[in-house]
Amino acid sequence: MRLNDLRPAPGSTHKRKRVGRGTGSGHGTSAGRGTKGQKARTSGGVRPGFEGGQTPLHRRLPQRRGFKNITRKEYAVVNIDDLEERFEAGTEVTPELLIAGGLVKKMKDGIKVLGDGELTKSLKVKAHKFSKTAEEKILAAGGSVEVL
Repeated sequence: MRLNDLRPAPGSTHKRKRVGRGTGSGHGTSAGRGTKGQKARTSGGVRPGFEGGQTPLHRRLPQRRGFKNITRKEYAVVNIDDLEERFEAGTEVTPELLIAGGLVKKMKDGIKVLGDGELTKSLKVKAHKFSKTAEEKILAAGGSVEVL
């Protein structure tokens, strides 16, 4: 066998279809575009999503607009007043304790403590995020804040 004997495998190559080059080729006259009509013309055709004038699907279903941010973090929320009524003074409040106590059903991407309500007890709170007001209220009550 020599280099000049090499051939592609049978059926692996196809001849290019040259359209609009005479009727004898089998692809002449209308060049495979059918007869007349918008799609037979040069730069004919409709934009993506166009449905002939009827309201297109992407406008009939408004809830399908926008996009979903794949990096979005969703935090389980706990308020200061929940901590006030559930825990004794001096308790170290952890995410595990919040789940066990039923304050948080599902952790999601972490736990965020919000500042709704008043806090009179000093608590050591460990969470993934704190609102400014929550942090201020915990520290004002003599507690401590730890971001996980």
